[in-house]
Amino acid sequence: MSSGVEADIALDAAVVLSLGMTRVAGRAAGLTAAGAQALAALAQGRADARAAALAEAERQDRAVREVIDRNARIAVLAEAQRETGTRVPLPAPLPPGDGSPEELAAWCAATDRALAEAERRIREQAAAGVAAKVFGVPADGLRADLDAPAPAPGDVGRADQAGHRAETLVRVLARLAPDTAAADREFVAEAAGRLPGAATDAEAEALLTEVRLRVQTANERTAERREAERRQAAERDAAEQAEAERRYVLDAVTTAFEELGYEVDAGFETLTARDGTVVLSRGGWPDHSVKMRVEDARTIRAAMVRTRAPRSEDDRRRDAEREREWCAAFEAARERLAAAGIDSTVTWRIEPGDHELPVAAQARQTRARTRQRARERGRERES
Repeated sequence: MSSGVEADIALDAAVVLSLGMTRVAGRAAGLTAAGAQALAALAQGRADARAAALAEAERQDRAVREVIDRNARIAVLAEAQRETGTRVPLPAPLPPGDGSPEELAAWCAATDRALAEAERRIREQAAAGVAAKVFGVPADGLRADLDAPAPAPGDVGRADQAGHRAETLVRVLARLAPDTAAADREFVAEAAGRLPGAATDAEAEALLTEVRLRVQTANERTAERREAERRQAAERDAAEQAEAERRYVLDAVTTAFEELGYEVDAGFETLTARDGTVVLSRGGWPDHSVKMRVEDARTIRAAMVRTRAPRSEDDRRRDAEREREWCAAFEAARERLAAAGIDSTVTWRIEPGDHELPVAAQARQTRARTRQRARERGRERES
């Protein structure tokens, strides 16, 4: 495994949970207490302790995500109030990293009740506001008791006809989702605006039916938008998790080799390298370095190269010595990575001395010539 090695890597469940939890909680990257305990128990061969620590990490992770969900609902209702001009008290968001799983679950339960009441009141206030504008009456006198049966048109006197229609409209509009888009609200309000002009009860009922259908359509569109946003959020979450795992592996790889006496080559920013590449060198290696690449926190590829062309047979023999040193260092690094929850399985390698080491400068020149030829072929096709 001298000039070339490839290994599949897998992150321990404790690491995956810890990275996800610290990420969604907005904290610095690292292991949670439960995750660290699980890795320590794994290293000590204590299966029961590991299982208990993992279970605790899972409980905390679920609780944190539930808090994140409630905080998002609070933000949605706050935005709905700004758009509809309503004023209903909302519970304050909770920093998701605070509290035990039991405390977070209790907060979620209490917040669910508060949010249900707040959403009901926002619906009613928004509906009353629209009906008041349509009929030119004070909004304070309109209510939306969705559970009470609506009086039949024949039971209402002509003097109370406008008030009855306004109250019925409020009942219909109060079923509109609070986070309905502005265009859909206008779509509903346009039909509602025709209600005062109804000459008969039958015409009024037909218009109310149209409003009901538009409310239903608007709610369906809102549900579709919520589902699309949920999918997008899940995709972002997966991408952020993958990036967190990649950075964790890069950090662990860098730490492992630094502890073994290697240095990150000047000009390379290991922890911010977008392509996951690090270059390792040593003070006693004037002519050699190792280029290592971490791909999606799933594969490690490494290659030893020469920084200049060999000039003698002594240089060739020194290549084999450096390759054997690197071989031993890689195995030692794998042990350190395992302690950090990164398991590795070597899937391909080149043994020391099997092949001549490539020269880094030559490799870069070859890649540059290849890219130049590709650009020239592209220009020829365009012409």
